[in-house]
Amino acid sequence: MQKKFKFVDLFSGVGGFRIPLEKLGGKCVAYSEIDKNAIDVYKNNFNTNSEVFLGDITKIKKIPKTDLVVGGVPCQAWSVAGKKKGFNDPRGKLWKDCIQLVKKNKPKAFIFENVKGLYDPRNKGSLELIISEFRKSGYDVFHKVLNAYDFGLPQNRDRLFIVGIRADIKLDFNFPIPTDNHKPLTKIIDNLDIKSIHLKKKKFIPKNLFGEKIPFSRNRFQKDDELNDFFIFCDTRDGHTTIHSWDLIKTSQIEKKICLAILKNRRKKIYGEWDGNPLSFKSIKDIVKETNIRNLKSLIKKNILIQEEDGRYELMNTKNSAGINGIYRVFLPQSDIFATITATENRDFIATKSITGKNPEEYKKKFIKEIYSKNNYRLLSGRESGRLQGFPDDFKIHPNDKIAKKQFGNAVPTNVVYSLAKELLKYQ
Repeated sequence: MQKKFKFVDLFSGVGGFRIPLEKLGGKCVAYSEIDKNAIDVYKNNFNTNSEVFLGDITKIKKIPKTDLVVGGVPCQAWSVAGKKKGFNDPRGKLWKDCIQLVKKNKPKAFIFENVKGLYDPRNKGSLELIISEFRKSGYDVFHKVLNAYDFGLPQNRDRLFIVGIRADIKLDFNFPIPTDNHKPLTKIIDNLDIKSIHLKKKKFIPKNLFGEKIPFSRNRFQKDDELNDFFIFCDTRDGHTTIHSWDLIKTSQIEKKICLAILKNRRKKIYGEWDGNPLSFKSIKDIVKETNIRNLKSLIKKNILIQEEDGRYELMNTKNSAGINGIYRVFLPQSDIFATITATENRDFIATKSITGKNPEEYKKKFIKEIYSKNNYRLLSGRESGRLQGFPDDFKIHPNDKIAKKQFGNAVPTNVVYSLAKELLKYQ
């Protein structure tokens, strides 16, 4: 088959851009990558014999003549999970190299991908600068945040896509429309007990799940009148599927009341200016009258509370993403999505058994008894991580599962690229 277009694969990783572009009739003429493990996997899956290996993007002087340049620019500089240094991070400066390559080689179009964080208000100036520089280089530029779920993958993964079309081509590009064809988690993840997945979910009055106020932090996949399809292990937030450390070990009713009192009051300004403040014995006793020093010492011994140097008391687990006992979230098999997979070994697990509940209290108790206490949950495998990014099962993954998961966490979701590039090719 004659190839329709040529492309250069920058920050090629293990081929998240290449798989869909080849499916659409593209021919890779050059690729750039510095990670040896990623290069090995890339070369093991694709025939690169006739292609130019460009190596480190900061050292590229020239690229072969091409129609399209693509790349998932390293995202840690803008990521919520990173240190958010932006252009002050060397990885943030790689945008300059991308802009220079595009400016010098003048491909018909480009597609670059990055984390949603680059689109956030705090980085507005940086994004505007990147777009401005591409426009100065002679391109009409379009950008939009796309979610992997909207293109058939059961992963809540928002990514910013920046598309440029050479200005002399004069095209008004439109981003692809989301698909209704969603693959369930049970088709992605192996060996799940799914007997209750197809049961009709019980509907609730929102007030009975959240009280007077529905939290702003709920995402599009959480219904206001249904029980959540995941449990979150966290001591500084509360909710009908929040698991606290005092739920997991034996604690008295008084101890539970003390912990909840600290949770609900530690962010109040009367106790300090921090986002979370320790509380004195007097403050705790004012809220929970039955409190005594023995209760607090017991909670310290159970590693639920710590006592600061000034004598005030604070929860031990205050870093939300760290979770509790190495667990942050556990998704049930009936969930529509899994969390965004990342390059670091995350603390998101899949339950191997599904549960239901007549009310929030029963649901939570069943989770602790049937899933947590019986270890009916696990991390995803490398292969499953690849499937969540749209990589086919015949893709040869790295033999080290931890490295494979890192590579897929860094990858771009292939389904999104396919839909985006297909839309772009309409204007060929």
